[in-house]
Amino acid sequence: METTTHEIADGIFRLSTFVPAVTPDGFTFNQFLVRAEQPLLFHTGLRNMFPMIAEAVARIIPIEQLRWVAFGHVEADECGSMNQWLAAAPDAQVAHGALGVDVSLNDLADRPPRALRDGEVIDLGGKRVRHVDTPHVPHAWEARVLFEETTQTLFCGDLFTHTGNCVALTSSDIVGPAEAAEEIFGATCLTPRTAPTIRKLADLEPNTLAVMHGSSFNGDCRSALIQLADFYAERLRSVSA
Repeated sequence: METTTHEIADGIFRLSTFVPAVTPDGFTFNQFLVRAEQPLLFHTGLRNMFPMIAEAVARIIPIEQLRWVAFGHVEADECGSMNQWLAAAPDAQVAHGALGVDVSLNDLADRPPRALRDGEVIDLGGKRVRHVDTPHVPHAWEARVLFEETTQTLFCGDLFTHTGNCVALTSSDIVGPAEAAEEIFGATCLTPRTAPTIRKLADLEPNTLAVMHGSSFNGDCRSALIQLADFYAERLRSVSA
């Protein structure tokens, strides 16, 4: 395995590791580096992937300059190597929603994390990331996303997950592949809040969707989010009938 890097928006880099053994078509594990005065890494990757991902980050910035470590929710592929990043970058701090900090990260992180309120913005210097709470969307009570305001990039975590060794950035359909992956994994919580929460993200009018598993997307992002919300609304109706 190797970790490849691609710039998917101005100063936003996708770090991707393809794992053939996950699903018949394989699966990508992606992290995103925001290059700014205070660089931010979204998703840390699994602990055993740390050397590969760290090498990829080092091709873009010196690792010790990393200032923020963030992720969507507390899960191994999202934050498994969190403390390895904190050890490698002495000034780095985990930033997450207040709920995730209270429930898990105050205990799990080797340094005190920063708890963010819904809608709070961190000015990275040249980039600005807004924290948005999305409880149970796609899963986990403490789930959240980040929205980078200068490039209008939505770091949407497990939303739009799809399989295969995918290109870094596409304007082709990602909703259909995401629906197919949901049939495989059944990973998304189906609640009355699922579709409305995704529609709320559509109102951000993103230009790029930074997808954790699969290709990132720079087509009509608002429509893609609304279509995904409609899919989960219909899925909830069908299981509730």
